[in-house]
Amino acid sequence: MHVKESKLKGLFIIEPTVFKDDRGYFFESFNSKLFKDKTGYSNNFVQDNESKSQKNVLRGLHFQHPPFAQGKLVRVIKGSVLDVAVDIRNNSSTYGEHIKLVLSEQNKTMMYIPEGFAHGFLTLENDTIFSYKCTNYYNKSSEDCILWNDSTLAIDWLIDNPFLSEKDQLGKNFSSFVTKF
Repeated sequence: MHVKESKLKGLFIIEPTVFKDDRGYFFESFNSKLFKDKTGYSNNFVQDNESKSQKNVLRGLHFQHPPFAQGKLVRVIKGSVLDVAVDIRNNSSTYGEHIKLVLSEQNKTMMYIPEGFAHGFLTLENDTIFSYKCTNYYNKSSEDCILWNDSTLAIDWLIDNPFLSEKDQLGKNFSSFVTKF
């Protein structure tokens, strides 16, 4: 497993060691000891989520406020996504900056997104299955959303009119957003 910290402190890109042969492939998608050794995080993942989406579905930019904030280990099981995380930690030197990365069933790359980040993804293929482990349980009253196409964030999603939920259409502007992190 190759793990590297991104330009956003605390956010890690994880490339598992994949063993391939004529039968297919095998890889370890999570190992608590290795995860702690390579990232410094000793998280207890308490909830796994999975979504299936058609091409050009955009979900995000989502997060939960403290004390229900969530760290997430995200990956694609089938298809591919453009995955985006935005630093919303008030005292961070990279506050308001984002990282984007293609995660796919082919590259098997994962991203660990700690608490204090808004997260979203755009599906690049039909029937994309996206999976993520969470460090805290879902809490509806603490969920929030930043507008996916906020001009302040300047995220190039590679699309102008994605399929969005009503919640994602009504996300907050980053300039008026007050972080609790």
